[in-house]
Amino acid sequence: MADKKPISKVDLLMIANQLIQDHEHYVEGMKATQVEEKAGILVFKGEYFLDDNGLPTTKTTAVFNMFKYLAHHLSSEFTLE
Repeated sequence: MADKKPISKVDLLMIANQLIQDHEHYVEGMKATQVEEKAGILVFKGEYFLDDNGLPTTKTTAVFNMFKYLAHHLSSEFTLE
């Protein structure tokens, strides 16, 4: 889209991680480490806090929801360079 601002992955991750830390549902250690764009949607990735057996924990849901929030919040504003 023409109204989206092009941004580097590094700069976008800095913005995303600041939003994560400022969010009321922040969990210690939560951080986006990668971002890619698929069909105009920014997809954030990072540690999902799985248990020793690779199964989800309560933190997993919080991280998933945070990355979903970032995608929704930032995809309308930015596109990757």
